[in-house]
Amino acid sequence: MRITHFNNPRLAQAFVDYMATRGVTLRIESGETYTLLLDDEAKAELVENELQQFVRDPTHPRYLAASWESGNTSSGLRYQHSSILANIRERAGPLTMTVMIACVAIYILMQLVGDRTVMSWLAWPADEGQYFQLWRWFSHALLHFSLLHIVFNVMWWWYLGGAVEKRLGSGKLVVITLISALLSGWMQAKYSGVWFGGLSGVVYALMGYAWLRGERDPDSGIFLERGLMAFAILWLVIGYFGAFGLAIANAAHVTGLLVGLAMALVDTRQVRK
Repeated sequence: MRITHFNNPRLAQAFVDYMATRGVTLRIESGETYTLLLDDEAKAELVENELQQFVRDPTHPRYLAASWESGNTSSGLRYQHSSILANIRERAGPLTMTVMIACVAIYILMQLVGDRTVMSWLAWPADEGQYFQLWRWFSHALLHFSLLHIVFNVMWWWYLGGAVEKRLGSGKLVVITLISALLSGWMQAKYSGVWFGGLSGVVYALMGYAWLRGERDPDSGIFLERGLMAFAILWLVIGYFGAFGLAIANAAHVTGLLVGLAMALVDTRQVRK
């Protein structure tokens, strides 16, 4: 019995692997598309119901877990090679990509004209005369001062911000980004003055949000592994002790983390564990 077909072999295999955990065997017939066949028609209703859920959210972690549990490498499927850019764009929504491009462009500009010059345009407001330059309350997050700094922040932004945007929408990522950039910037300015920058306050907000959202609402598909969260906390401690001689925006990190945890708590207050 023909069930459905997919253009993407990975999606076809993910559904086959998941149904295997439900005790249903499906076969894949490869051609221009990947057709799923069912031998036992008595299980057709179960397969159709599961397929409807799968189509709504094919990247849900339960399907990945099923592939790890029941998948194998002898399915005969052949995957097309994809570029690094295509892999990046697959996870990142339009806002995620826009912020990544902006960070890279501003970093290149800083190398060309100097850090101080660009900071004079985009850094946190230094006095009352700059308070109405509204972009300054947020644009400090786009400033980065070393290759390690920008790579670290942009990778985490892509990994967490992309997941939030893909699953919860661009609006949710906008809210998290603006609130965490504003509050973490405000706290860092109180702590060290206005000459700072970086996306790490927002990144820590996303870490806190993803971790607590995953703990309280696993069905959301947003999560951060506990080991990675432990790494984030360890990095906070390292920052406060000034290890490695790095200038770390500790106040921004802590504030961002607390903002993310608070937003996740609000968003999951109606969710039953």
